[in-house]
Amino acid sequence: MGRRSFLLIGLAVAAVLAIALVAWLAARPPVVRVAVAQPQDTELVVAVVGRVRPLERIEVLPVNPGQVVRLLSDEGDIVAAGEPLGVIKSVDEEAQTEAEQARVAAARARAAEARQALSRTTQLFERGFASQAALDQARAASRAADAEVNAAAATARAASARTREFTVTAPMAGLVLARPIDPGQVVTATTTLFELGSLTGVEIEAEVDEAYAGRVKPGMTARISPSGAKAVEAATVSEVSPKVDASTGGRLVRLRPAQAGELVPGRSVDVTIVVVPAERRIVVPRQALVEATVDPKVHVVEADGVVRARAVRIADWPSIDAIVESGLSGGERVVLTPAETRPGAKVRVQGAGR
Repeated sequence: MGRRSFLLIGLAVAAVLAIALVAWLAARPPVVRVAVAQPQDTELVVAVVGRVRPLERIEVLPVNPGQVVRLLSDEGDIVAAGEPLGVIKSVDEEAQTEAEQARVAAARARAAEARQALSRTTQLFERGFASQAALDQARAASRAADAEVNAAAATARAASARTREFTVTAPMAGLVLARPIDPGQVVTATTTLFELGSLTGVEIEAEVDEAYAGRVKPGMTARISPSGAKAVEAATVSEVSPKVDASTGGRLVRLRPAQAGELVPGRSVDVTIVVVPAERRIVVPRQALVEATVDPKVHVVEADGVVRARAVRIADWPSIDAIVESGLSGGERVVLTPAETRPGAKVRVQGAGR
């Protein structure tokens, strides 16, 4: 054989080996990624975003309608109970108060005159120059004048009280949270002039979807983290509203933080409410579920390398991973990408994690 013949034979052998290699590779089972199901400590939580608010909030309304003349406080101010917050125009009431005070002065003058007349009549009676009837008449006139003074004073006090109603005062000591009106604005008796918050403690208010709010109860523990902060603090559920907001489908939940710290009114807070404490449960990535909303299943790789479909029951609870309540045991290998294989297929396993 010549050199050319050996070359042809070598090429033919190489071609046969390449074809055999391709056939062998094609016949090998495909590789799938799996996760080994292992029980782990898992808690059922509700994660929402809440907002800090004072323990008590009061809307300050005017007693009388009118035009706002002056505003004496603004957002962020701390005010004392009874401190003036604003003044509403009350020209008529002030004029009425002045008129009533003038009537009091006139009544007092008449009362003084009546007392002087009684004093003179008494002296004349004692000297025998005035009759008993004249003395009785002078006494009655003096008592009537004193009664007029009391009546005028009472009317003046009432007018003054009505005038003071046009000065809006703080019903409690607190922090001015909002001042939605401006000087010169005309307000009614239902217009909110100020919103005050108490100075003693804060709470967190959050809205929880009605589908899960039913399992949230007062006394449950929670973890809170103010927006922009890394620290995680403890809190306790203090109240769950029995009413569902028809526009949002949520119920208000209030929590008391263990310590106020940086929790100023208005700040947003990440809230995690622990509904069921940590228990040993099997969890799988949600991507591993097949027909998750209808008839949930997972693809399990058996010991012989064959894929089997396994029906599972998943907890109806929002979480990153699916919580398996039944149908799967610890140590079983769950296919992470079920769309890449099918039940009955022979596969090779890659990895044992996620």
